[in-house]
Amino acid sequence: MLKVFKNSVDSLVVPTDNFEKNTWIDIVNPTKEEISEVASLCKINSSVILQVLVEKELPRVKKFDGGILIVIDIPYLKDKTMRNKYVTYPLGIIICDSDYILTVSLVEHEFLGKFKQNKIENFDVSQKEKFLLQILFNSSSAYLYTLDVLDMDIKRVEKSSYHSTNNKQMLNFLNIQKSLVYFITSLKANSMVLEKLQKENVISFNKDEKILLEDAVIENKQCIESSMIFREILSSTIDAYGTIISNNLNVIMKFLTGITIVFSVPTMIASFLGMNVPLGAIGESGLSFILICVISFIVSFILAMWLKKKNML
Repeated sequence: MLKVFKNSVDSLVVPTDNFEKNTWIDIVNPTKEEISEVASLCKINSSVILQVLVEKELPRVKKFDGGILIVIDIPYLKDKTMRNKYVTYPLGIIICDSDYILTVSLVEHEFLGKFKQNKIENFDVSQKEKFLLQILFNSSSAYLYTLDVLDMDIKRVEKSSYHSTNNKQMLNFLNIQKSLVYFITSLKANSMVLEKLQKENVISFNKDEKILLEDAVIENKQCIESSMIFREILSSTIDAYGTIISNNLNVIMKFLTGITIVFSVPTMIASFLGMNVPLGAIGESGLSFILICVISFIVSFILAMWLKKKNML
């Protein structure tokens, strides 16, 4: 998929069919023909675009003949039919010397929709360096939003795990923990990209852009700290959940054992009275069956109350 955006007369971002200079070309899982068309237009090698279209491409900054490539990792909900299946996908930002800026990815990242819907303040497609920094800053916001979603998932799973005795909730916790590991790894790699842009003269930034870059660095560090806190909390929760499962099983086993003892009393009485021995007045009475049932019930009730008092039932 290939989309082109430009700034209109009233400074709003609007889609366009023309590949004009100072436009933003958004490429999502493109075909070979689209890659060749964009590479020819921007006067860059098509291999620059192709290397971003790899699921495990690592975040980095690279200068090449015709521009600069910046790759960062972005959170992505891989499968919406399954809970907590968040992973990270690479997003490539290519600043071309031919006055184009490209965003390249295998999947469509939701946070870029803010740029397309004019929800980013002072966004100008023609200011390529500032656009890059705004992407870096808002990518951290995408992580924070996803962490909030994971936090709600953790709380929801916790509520349903208090009386659970199976492994379903444990698997949900492990899926969330896996997502957090992906996030921490990707955020640390993104941090290296930001540090390189900050310390090395890869791209020339003006004073305002340097301030925005510092904000992006701070926001990224905050995401790393938040992810690590969530991971530690989740590890403690998983340990506690394992204890809860064990305790719930013990309670069930204790209850079943108590019930077995209580119901064994009528069986014992019926067994003794069912022997081929004289029962005296009980055996000669027409109400012998009812008397045996009443005696069994009374003894079982007394035993059940005693077990309940001792907290064994």
